[in-house]
Amino acid sequence: MKYQGLCIGIPKEIMEGENRVAATPTTVSRFVEEGANVVVQEGAGLGAFIEDHEYAAAGARMEADVEKIFQEADILLKVKEPMVNETLRKHEVDLMHKGQVLVTFLHPANPGNHGMVNALAEKGVVSLSLDSIPRISRAQSMDALTSMSTIAGYKSVISASVMLPKFMPMVGTAVGMIQPAKIFVVGAGVAGLQALATAKRLGAVVYAADVRPEAAEQAKSLGAKIVETGIPPDQAVGEGGYAKHLPDHLIQSEREAFRDILRDIDVVVLSALVPGRQAPILVTEAMVESMPRGSIIEDIAIDQGGNCSLTEPGKVIKKHHVIINGTKNIPGSVPVTATHMFAKNIMNFVAILAKDGRIDLDMNDEIVRSAMVTLDGKLVHEGALEAIKAMEGHA
Repeated sequence: MKYQGLCIGIPKEIMEGENRVAATPTTVSRFVEEGANVVVQEGAGLGAFIEDHEYAAAGARMEADVEKIFQEADILLKVKEPMVNETLRKHEVDLMHKGQVLVTFLHPANPGNHGMVNALAEKGVVSLSLDSIPRISRAQSMDALTSMSTIAGYKSVISASVMLPKFMPMVGTAVGMIQPAKIFVVGAGVAGLQALATAKRLGAVVYAADVRPEAAEQAKSLGAKIVETGIPPDQAVGEGGYAKHLPDHLIQSEREAFRDILRDIDVVVLSALVPGRQAPILVTEAMVESMPRGSIIEDIAIDQGGNCSLTEPGKVIKKHHVIINGTKNIPGSVPVTATHMFAKNIMNFVAILAKDGRIDLDMNDEIVRSAMVTLDGKLVHEGALEAIKAMEGHA
């Protein structure tokens, strides 16, 4: 059997406000059927409304001591990147061991994660990041980034509607018509399209921009007015239809294209990402300062650094009379749906990492190669290495 003799560990997520978990009873059952010894931390699923007894009924062993789970697991499945466990006063990386396989969202190109991924390399952990899975047909069932982006796009607009100091739709009143809010979505990928669809359902006037012609066309089909970026398609579209990493002068061109419209926008949803790389800064402080008082920026690219220069990771702040939302775990606020989707994605991905009861990392496999972050004591992720080199060059 695929996992015969292998231990799969599922710890409780420790990021504040993170209610997702990396496995459901259904996926645990699948792992067990394939011979795995699955160990789940007690209470790991409570945030997603999954009780311990449901995991136990699926064949998992429940464990109160998370350090034991880290020690025993051959494969460790998490939702978020390793961080400091305040209860234990230890970093999760320090709980891991050489040769252990870690599968999670690492966002290795994010400057805030460089120290952590280097620590994983030094520890000898084999780590793979779900946000770097390539967009190819064979990987669709593993594409957790797309699954979570669907949720992030939806919830970003719901969040903005709560904070917005005006109506979202057009509303007729006894004193006249209240005009609808204007929403501008930057990046018409999965998250952006879901944001557009949600905003449209709420009655807003929607605008969108994307450097990829096909993505812009999809946004237009949802009723968005397109803001042209002027970026040549051959420089904008990369492998699998994702956006390419653009040189500084083209990013500056994008900023110039957005400068005028931002002066008349109530909500900006920023979702422009380049797989495995730091998110481009598309909204500067000067651009924020020009926006209407009381407007909102939802920077859902924050896990990869953010698209706005003022966004503070994990915080909602107000600068120049604009609310800037840098919430890092938006999908974690929709834990039932998010866990259901994520657990299936990670289960399908792990299936290509094991064979006949052993870890089998095929570096000729495009999916494995793209997702690999640390291997044999080294940081091997191209996007992370590029980001680190760029930071050293600016030092």
